[in-house]
Amino acid sequence: MSRPTRRVVVTGMGALTPIGNDPISFWEAMMAGKSGAAPITYFDTEAYATNFACELKNFDVHDYLDRKEARRMDPFCQYAMVVAGQALADAGIDHEKLSLAQQERIGVIFGSGIGGLQVLFDQARNLVDNGPRRVSPFFIPMMIPDIAPGQISIRYGLRGPNYSCVSACATGNNNIGDAFMLIKLGHMDAAITGGSEASISELGVGGFNALKALSTRNDDPKSASRPFDATRDGFVLGEGAGSLFVEELEHARARGARIYAEILGMGMGGDAYHITAPDPSGIGARNAMKAALEDAELSTTDVHYLNMHGTSTGLGDIAESNAIKAVFGDHAYKMNVSSTKSMTGHMLGAAGAAEAVATIGAITHQIIPPTINFEHPDSECDLNYTFNTPVKREVKVAMSNAFGFGGHNTSVIFGQYSE
Repeated sequence: MSRPTRRVVVTGMGALTPIGNDPISFWEAMMAGKSGAAPITYFDTEAYATNFACELKNFDVHDYLDRKEARRMDPFCQYAMVVAGQALADAGIDHEKLSLAQQERIGVIFGSGIGGLQVLFDQARNLVDNGPRRVSPFFIPMMIPDIAPGQISIRYGLRGPNYSCVSACATGNNNIGDAFMLIKLGHMDAAITGGSEASISELGVGGFNALKALSTRNDDPKSASRPFDATRDGFVLGEGAGSLFVEELEHARARGARIYAEILGMGMGGDAYHITAPDPSGIGARNAMKAALEDAELSTTDVHYLNMHGTSTGLGDIAESNAIKAVFGDHAYKMNVSSTKSMTGHMLGAAGAAEAVATIGAITHQIIPPTINFEHPDSECDLNYTFNTPVKREVKVAMSNAFGFGGHNTSVIFGQYSE
């Protein structure tokens, strides 16, 4: 017996980014074309090829969590807790007033691409320096990526489906997509979903430098993240989190919720090519975008804006641009595309979630966020990338791409809510 079609809408958002610590300040910073890149303050970078990143600014976790609670969480989990609280409050959910039946129908589907990298580094050093008896009993539960949805569910008493999907830099999109599908299938009525990452550390920067993945534009950090520019030399590491409160349409209507947008479709595809490099043909990205359009029952010409993965790497920007042209044909040149990573840096497992907030903002405000730092044209990148300044235009349907190491490709489509 077929299930009834259930529509899924977004009624709450949370954002903790290098350019804004909530959705409103995040949006305002994007409209101003603000760069979050600056010299790293977390550790001494003298021995590193890259000495800058997109760190959070003016953020004190103790404004959100008490000291004992914060001490037992890696930063990635702290960030997740912050944006989950923002999204719930934005959605108008008072968790203390939820009945047991309501608690059991609200899930937490929330991920991290890497998880507790800082606590892993600290405890490994502790083990070497002081021996196994000095390893923290909280080490394992602080490190594992799925502790974020676990902690969120404990804090708010949410007893629906609870887990973490890990797919590197596609993590945010995959968790949003899973929440979308579980609600459509009737397994829950609502969920907190998104992604979080805190990898600006000795081990994180050292590891990505070893891969030759990071920009080394140390003399001008603010302009280092320059997707589609011919002089791009790698991505800029970012951190933070993004979250959506998503729910079944009738569930939202019944409580009089404000609806930001509707999730229309989700698509996934695999490269089956290389552990870190994208397939030059963009086959996985093509398949993800096609699958999302099919899931949403939309044609290519219905899409007005595409928030690209756009990391500012030589191969990645070209492969994604080619994939977009292969999927959208002539319409690829008629819609606006942009990379908000030019401002936030690459937030890894949090990227898709933060960019979902940006994409929904484009629908809400009818303005395209820009790709900043463009100076030098690349003949292989010839789409309408919305360079340097925002563009006002009609945005009824928007797509957001997120791809990850291992050949993971995801696309989520959001649309204006309509009765």
